[in-house]
Amino acid sequence: MQEEDKKKLVEEIIRRLERIYPNKLELNFQTPFELLIAVLLAAQATDAKVNQVTAKLFEKYKTPEDYLKVSSEELEKDISSINYYRNKAKYIRSACKILLEKYQGQVPKSIEELTKLPGIGRKSASMILYNAFGINEGIAVDTHTARVSRRLGLTNEEKPEKIEADLMKITQRQDWGKLSNLFILHGRYVCVAKNPKHKECVLYDLCPSREL
Repeated sequence: MQEEDKKKLVEEIIRRLERIYPNKLELNFQTPFELLIAVLLAAQATDAKVNQVTAKLFEKYKTPEDYLKVSSEELEKDISSINYYRNKAKYIRSACKILLEKYQGQVPKSIEELTKLPGIGRKSASMILYNAFGINEGIAVDTHTARVSRRLGLTNEEKPEKIEADLMKITQRQDWGKLSNLFILHGRYVCVAKNPKHKECVLYDLCPSREL
């Protein structure tokens, strides 16, 4: 498929998926800082589990200072039902320290700055920038985005950074964050890893993988 054809295909894919899914993450948050904390907790954990934990966490901790006022043990206890909670507690406290020292307690607004925070890679940074600030600096490629992109013939790459580069070439910049949000939801609920739900898929007629 030529690049121009892929660009038209992406526009149609977005149009169809927008009818079904909201352009948002399933993580609950009210502020950029809350989203940062939720994303740090979300590695190797479901969004539903993270939301269960943050419902209480965000009542207790409002600012970076709040996470540094308590002991490591207390924070660990508050997030102990999450996988790898000890490491995540360290990431949270370290990130909060950096926010206070370098950014006046505010979440920075670039991939370069965000990826200097512990536990935040390019995927997470792109997610935070778009969903907290509406900034399209990259496309967050998680396992769902990668799978959906390959099945739709938008990329043949395996590595997230190469998939992202392919998608950025054929997607309008204003749609980068939206594409990721929609692909994550579609991959989570319809274009699942095993036995994709072809009968429920609004992209079925566009998908070169439908016969596989």
